[in-house]
Parts: sequence; C-alpha cells; structure tokens
Amino acid sequence: MSEFFIQDRQLSRVTRTIVKDETGKSLFLMVGRWGTKGDALSLYRLNGQMVASIKQISFTFGTRFEIYKDFEKVGTLQKIFNWPGDFYYIQQLHWAVHGDIYNHRYGIHHFNKKIMEMNKATLLTGDYYVLDVVDDRDAPVCICIAAVMDYWLYNRHRKKDHPLELRLTNGTS
Repeated sequence: MSEFFIQDRQLSRVTRTIVKDETGKSLFLMVGRWGTKGDALSLYRLNGQMVASIKQISFTFGTRFEIYKDFEKVGTLQKIFNWPGDFYYIQQLHWAVHGDIYNHRYGIHHFNKKIMEMNKATLLTGDYYVLDVVDDRDAPVCICIAAVMDYWLYNRHRKKDHPLELRLTNGTS
C-alpha cells in the first residue's frame, strides 16, 4: 500500500497538479482542463510518460467521464445516485466510489475489496489530500478518479458563486 499526496483544492483546478509520495518526492504531474464536453486531464510521470487520463464525454443524463490507462480505455465513470450519500460507478472496472465526498473521505471498492481510500491531512507545508492505494498499479486511475470527485464537488459551489466571480473579474463591485 502506498500513499500519494496532493495539495488541497488543486485537483479540479485548471492548473498543473503535482502528486507526491510520503517523503515529498514528486511522482506525477496532472495537466488539462474541465468544463466542456471533450475536455480532459492527463497524468504524466515526471519523465514525460503519460500513464492515465480522464475525458469528459457527456452532459446528457449527467456528466460522464472515460478513464484511460496507458492509452487504453479502462472504464466510464458516472454518478449513479446521491441519496443518502453520493455513489459513483466505474463501468468495466466494476469499481464503486462511495463515502463522504463533500469532506474528501471516501473509498473505491471492487465489491468488498478496497482499491483506494481518500482522506485529508494537515502537514507543515499545508493541507493535502491523501490517497491510500492498495496496489500501486491502480494509482494513476485512482488519481484520475479523485480529480473527477474534486471537480464535481467544487463545480457545485461554482454555479452558486458564478455571478460574484463575474463581477470581480470584470472589475466592478
């Protein structure tokens, strides 16, 4: 089992996101953007090798994302329901994402087998998301899934704040 650390509120932003190990060593770089159909995030090793990506494919009947590992489609992520808690499913992999998405405390399971667990931690250098991944080979896909969870969480808040953000960026108050 390995731990991966990502700076708080970096996954869903249109920015470069660095994924580190428990010693602080940079392992992956995530780049890309969200917002419209066809947008994607790509995850690279620091040597430039792309290891995974996630692509937004639909707004019809809810947003869906295709997940790729080493350029091969491995699944489609979609929200199934949100009562009493959010539940997401990755077709083809048969992985379920469930837990407290709003507070970044959730897990990914294949039936009763744990794939990943997400938590938050405060370190001397700031607040981080901590991904505990059971099998390192699943880490790139898990990081991509965590990015989508972050996007869905913060995208809900942006819709409410959108008019204020427009006023501030246009220079009016």
